[in-house]
Amino acid sequence: MNRKYRKTIIAGNWKMNKTPAQTKKMFEELKAKVGKQKWCDVVLCVPFVDIPAACKASRDAKIAVAAQNMHFEESGAYTGEVSAEMLSELGVKYVIIGHSERREYYGETDKTVNLKVKKALEAGLRPIICVGETLEQREFDVTAEHIAMQVKIALNDVPAEKMRKIVFAYEPIWAIGTGKTATAEQAAEVCGHIRAVIRAKYGARIARAVTIQYGGSMNAKNASELLAQSDVDGGLIGGASLKTEDFAAIINAANQ
Repeated sequence: MNRKYRKTIIAGNWKMNKTPAQTKKMFEELKAKVGKQKWCDVVLCVPFVDIPAACKASRDAKIAVAAQNMHFEESGAYTGEVSAEMLSELGVKYVIIGHSERREYYGETDKTVNLKVKKALEAGLRPIICVGETLEQREFDVTAEHIAMQVKIALNDVPAEKMRKIVFAYEPIWAIGTGKTATAEQAAEVCGHIRAVIRAKYGARIARAVTIQYGGSMNAKNASELLAQSDVDGGLIGGASLKTEDFAAIINAANQ
C-alpha cells in the first residue's frame, strides 16, 4: 500500500450469497467489529436484491455499497439487467465490471467492459475493473501482454480527469475460489505492471493515484503480507467476505 498517493480499498464480493435479512445482520456485525476506518475504505458488493437493504444499513456503518454488474445501456429490452442510473439512484457507489465469472459464464468481453466502465462513470459510479490471467496464460508466460490488453481496452476513451474514480482489481483466474493464492511477489509484480500500463497512457501523476486491488483468495492469514506490497492497495475479497470475523481481520490488516 502507498497511502501517500492513493486510498486503500477493501471490497467484499458476496457473489450469489445472502438474503436481504442476512445482509442487514452482516452490516450490523461489521459495524460492531471494525468501527470507523482510519486508513481504508470498506465496500460490500452485494447481489441486486440485497442492494436496498445494504444501502439502508450502510448509512450508519460507514460502508459503501457496490453492485456486482450492470448493463452499458441506459434502458431497453434487456430482460434481467439493470442500468447504472438505477444503481446510482438506489445509493450504490461502486460497481464490479468484468469479473472473471462474468467473462466466463455470461459472455463478458473486453469491449463490453469498456462500454460499462464509461457508462458507470457517466452515472457517478466508481468501477472496479477486474483483469487477470488463466493458469495456461501464466504457464505460457503471456500474463503481462494479456493484462496490458485488458487494461488498455477497458480504459479506451476514458478521459484523464475520470481516472481518480477508477479502481482496478487484479484477479488471477487460477486463484479465484480455488484456495490457491498468488505469492506476494507475483501479486506485486502484476499490480505494478497494471500501474505501468496506466502510466504509459496517462502519465506518472495519474498512475500513482489509481487504487489497484488484489483479488485472488485474499484471506485473514495472507492479507498482511499481500497488503505490504507497495502496488497492492487493497483487496477484492470473495469467500472471506462472507464471514464477519475473517472480513474484519482483513480490514484491520489494511489499517495497520
